[in-house]
Amino acid sequence: MYDSAVSAEVKERLQRLRPDSQRQWGKMGPAQMLAHCSASIEMALGDERPPRMMIGRILGPVAKRFTLRDEKPMVRNAQTAKCLLVQDGKDFEPERARLALLIDRFAAAGPSGCTSHPHFLFGTLTPEEWSRLVYKHLDHHLRQFGV
Repeated sequence: MYDSAVSAEVKERLQRLRPDSQRQWGKMGPAQMLAHCSASIEMALGDERPPRMMIGRILGPVAKRFTLRDEKPMVRNAQTAKCLLVQDGKDFEPERARLALLIDRFAAAGPSGCTSHPHFLFGTLTPEEWSRLVYKHLDHHLRQFGV
């Protein structure tokens, strides 16, 4: 995500998303998904610092290797942490603008902009691992809506 071409590709896909885009799996609508993705980038930047989940202390290292080991997309319908659940209604355009700004902020900050706070499931991540996770998470949810 630090590469300008990669962040531009993600933002181009983001612009193809529509308020009425149909999800291919999961429960969130497009605006909720945008808010969810923004919250995850805020976590990578250190704006939000959720505590480690107990299951993460036990299975986090295995889950981290499985998720970040290659370029394969993330698995569908994986459970998310309560801190990232978005259940209320959201306004699509403000959420899309917010996410685009956070993508720019993450890319511009580069590796030094990543938090040193442990991920709620995976534990400590290097800046490169944060970047890979942010990309894979955004890709996962953009695929969820066919973009």
